[in-house]
Formats: sequence, C-alpha cells, structure tokens
Amino acid sequence: MHEDAARFLSQPVEAQLGSPLRVAVYSRIAEAIRNNLLTPGSMLPTETELGTDMKVSRTVVREALMLLEEDGLIRARRGVGRFVSDTLPRIGIERIRPFEEVLGGPGQHIEIKRVQRERQPASEFVAPGIGVEPGADCWLWESVLIRDGEAIAHLQENISAGPVSFGSGSAAAAPLELDDDGGTTLLAALYKRGGRVVGPGECQIGLSQVGPSRAKLLDLRASDPVLVLTQYVRHANRPFYLAKCLIPDRAGHLSVMQSLQS
Repeated sequence: MHEDAARFLSQPVEAQLGSPLRVAVYSRIAEAIRNNLLTPGSMLPTETELGTDMKVSRTVVREALMLLEEDGLIRARRGVGRFVSDTLPRIGIERIRPFEEVLGGPGQHIEIKRVQRERQPASEFVAPGIGVEPGADCWLWESVLIRDGEAIAHLQENISAGPVSFGSGSAAAAPLELDDDGGTTLLAALYKRGGRVVGPGECQIGLSQVGPSRAKLLDLRASDPVLVLTQYVRHANRPFYLAKCLIPDRAGHLSVMQSLQS
C-alpha cells in the first residue's frame, strides 16, 4: 500500500452525530478510493490492520467493508483478500418505482415501519448519488417493509436537505419539506409532493450478507444472504435521490420492468 494511503487510513475515525461508527470507517476508505490513494485493483489492508490503524473494532471494520462491497467500491477474492474495484459504480438512466410498488402485488398491502428519519452529513457513497459534496446535509429515511406481517425488506433512502424546485420554468428553489406520516417510502412521498417529475433513474442489483445490525430488523442471521437493490434517481438532469434496499429470499420473486425508448 502506498505511503500516502497508509498515512490517510491510519488516522483515527470518529462517528458523527446520528451516524454509526461503521459509516465513518466506510467514508474514510471510500474517500481514499475516490481520491486514488487506493488505486483500482490494489489490495486493501486486512480487517485487523485497518481496525488497529483507525482505533476501531474488527467488527466495525467488517461491517464497513461489507457496505463498500455492496456499493461496488471493493471486491473480495476468497482466500486472498479484498481489492479496490477496477471500475467504480456508474449512475445510469433507467426507469424506477418506489419499493412498495416493486415488492407489492395485486391484493397485497406493504406496511412501512419507519426506523429513523434523520438529518445527517452525506457519506462518500451517498454524496455523489444525491448531487452534493461529502459532509453536506442530507435526509436519511430508514424503513422496514412488511408484507402479511413479515419483514421483507430493509430500506435506506437519501436526498439532499438543500433547496430544490419541483416547479416549471423559473420557479424558485426552496428547502424540501416532506410530511412523514410513516406510511410511505421517501420516493413515494416525493412523487406525492411533486408529481412524477423526478427521474429517470437506475436500479442496480447485487448480492451480499445482511450483517449484524440489519439482521435484527429483518429477523435474520448476520450471515444470511440478501439481494441488494440500489436505486439512483435524477431530477432536473442532476443526481437527486439514492436508496439501498436489502431483500431476503422470503420476499419471493421480483418483477423487473423494462422500457424501450426511441
């Protein structure tokens, strides 16, 4: 590992108010990757080495690395170690839907259980997805989606806390105010607030383990596999909304909608 990267990663990390320590570790490593201190294809230090350098537990490091892998910033080679991805995730332009529509079906009601609604600094992963600089204020809505009394998804949604305009022409931008009655996801609330004027977007699909903190919310074991759906949505041709949804196999099959544009 390059000396500059080692020096950068060896600085102790501290959790910011309202944000768990694993997010701070995630952001430190992600920043090193984005700034090319950790170059594409390079091998990361071990969990023990990272924990010692950052003065955090190995469990915190493991959870942060799991999130980095989910988000496509690193990849693991069994029996060898973890490496920076050769190419970083892109933001595309495909059509998306709120997750209660994705996971619901005819005659099925999706209940939204709000876990938290917090205003917090945007992490290195969240910031480019919502069009802000790392550390800028953003909203986090965290929810568990329940179908027929069973938890079938864990959802984290982010948007900027800065001004936004849903009007046409020269309508002035204003801080986004959204009523949270606990009954919808953030994206559905955005559609209700501004009509279906947000978009287009993209949904990327991956596979991971649920991890200990989210396992409790979904009544799973930490090592259980989950499907990871990451949504990017644009508004006024700029990154605007980002969500990550973890779905266990009990949710059943998912329908993938595609549209062709001329």
